[in-house]
Amino acid sequence: MSVKDFIASLKRTPAGMFNPWFHMDGKNDLSAEAPLVRRKQLEAYLSERIGKARYLFIAEALGYQGGHFTGIAMTSERILLGHQREKYAIEPEHVFRSVEPQRTSRSEINNLGLSEPTATIMWGALIDLGFDPYETVLWNSVPWHPYQKSKGMLSNRTPMRNELRSGLRHLKNFVHLFPGSKVIAVGRKCEESMTELGVNHVGVRHPANGGAPKFRKQLQEISR
Repeated sequence: MSVKDFIASLKRTPAGMFNPWFHMDGKNDLSAEAPLVRRKQLEAYLSERIGKARYLFIAEALGYQGGHFTGIAMTSERILLGHQREKYAIEPEHVFRSVEPQRTSRSEINNLGLSEPTATIMWGALIDLGFDPYETVLWNSVPWHPYQKSKGMLSNRTPMRNELRSGLRHLKNFVHLFPGSKVIAVGRKCEESMTELGVNHVGVRHPANGGAPKFRKQLQEISR
């Protein structure tokens, strides 16, 4: 399966999920071109790592502060726009080089672009610990964004079991895009998905909710 085919396979979306590559967020997207921009950014990100990846870091689901607007798991607009370079040494070029990074959220939401804590911790740890960002690929067990209907698109919720199952086929295809890579499951839910697929993996603590110190320590051990 090619990267283009893999992205096309993500189009069918379970109810209650936002698909950043094929849905428009009518209230929060900058323009009608937003889904196309996110598809291009995901394609660039994945394509630039084909044949190079050594580590696959896979977490639970897209969040509204991250992949909802960038199209890339655990990656925020703040990173793509270069606003995390001074404090965290995270460069837009660490994500992809073949296309120009773009925001897709309206500037009124946040002038600097949305910032996701998990994305900042993940990318900051990878760069600080000496991981080559082009040998590392980030993804989610549930590729889409689960949001709370009562709160709207700018919200997150834990995916339900049937939604996790809906992501299994895509998760398997994602792993097959990068044969021979070490799979790191970020959080319990992802570990369960990997076990169900029969994929060999290493489990690490999710960096959210006070888990960042243990997460960094575990990544340090993996990098040795």
